[in-house]
Amino acid sequence: MQRQPYSPEFLVRFELPRKLQGYALAVLVTAQLSLATCASAQSADDWPSRPVKIVVAFTAGGTTDVIARSVGQSLSEQFKQPFVVENKPGSGGNIGNELVARSPADGYTITVASVGPIAVNPTMFRNLKYNPLTDLTPVILIADVPNVLVVNPKTPVTNFAEFLAWAKSRSGTVNYASTGVGTSSHLSSFMLMSTIGIDAQHVPYKGAEALNDLLAGRTDFMFATIPSVISQIRAGKLRALAVSSPKPSRALPGVPTVAESGYPEFSAGSWFGMLAPAGTPPAIIDKLNHGVALAMKGLETQFVNEGADPVGGSPQFFGEFIRKEHEKWKKVVLESGAAER
Repeated sequence: MQRQPYSPEFLVRFELPRKLQGYALAVLVTAQLSLATCASAQSADDWPSRPVKIVVAFTAGGTTDVIARSVGQSLSEQFKQPFVVENKPGSGGNIGNELVARSPADGYTITVASVGPIAVNPTMFRNLKYNPLTDLTPVILIADVPNVLVVNPKTPVTNFAEFLAWAKSRSGTVNYASTGVGTSSHLSSFMLMSTIGIDAQHVPYKGAEALNDLLAGRTDFMFATIPSVISQIRAGKLRALAVSSPKPSRALPGVPTVAESGYPEFSAGSWFGMLAPAGTPPAIIDKLNHGVALAMKGLETQFVNEGADPVGGSPQFFGEFIRKEHEKWKKVVLESGAAER
């Protein structure tokens, strides 16, 4: 029978001299910590030894889902284990990401998430049951996805300058669609209208319904992620006027940025990154980081063609990026009145 390690109670019960008790207790604690460290290292060395779940907190077919599945396929090939996407939509992404935050920190449940659930929701929702800023560990920033300002081709504007003049002439009656209150789509439009001093009416929808009404001409304009509207832009069903990122999008050459059109401080794009439960061993985080970085090299052409600009970088870079994004969007959420009361 294997001998069990001596416990602190054993040391006291058998009345070792006080000095020896302290010394023995220190040795015991050090040994236990060493065993835990070795077990963690061994676990990281073996990872992944079974399928990994990638939780997407939105429905299938959206930008987050498409990016997660593309990256997951590459990771499956690299690590010779399935990386399976599970869609857990609801509550603006909170349901799926809380599930990940509450999962064991062993690298077998991770998430590909976007700006909303990670950087916006801590301000949007008063009673979140978890904190995405502390209960999730950043792995890697996968892609920057600019929002694009689009209008129905029947709208009498062909460029951003004409749009501004047209919107100003209709201040108080012009409206914009969004994919929901507090989404990047909503807050990007709010930021633009606030910046240029236009009173515009917000018409929130549930996801893709916003695009349907814009295509039908029932709303005036919207900001949408490039991947979600690029096919309609290329088909001439929507007109792209400007992108929200500081730099032009490679997917929409010739479409200017809002920043270069007279508003240099304007930046309101979306982004997508991978995160794991807080406490996931650094060795596993590093494996994931390197794996996704390799995946992005193979997916760059696909991403760019669909409107996503690959980013990459270290977990530390992503963590600092999230903190800055949280501070930026916190101000916008509060000014927009989108936060729960």
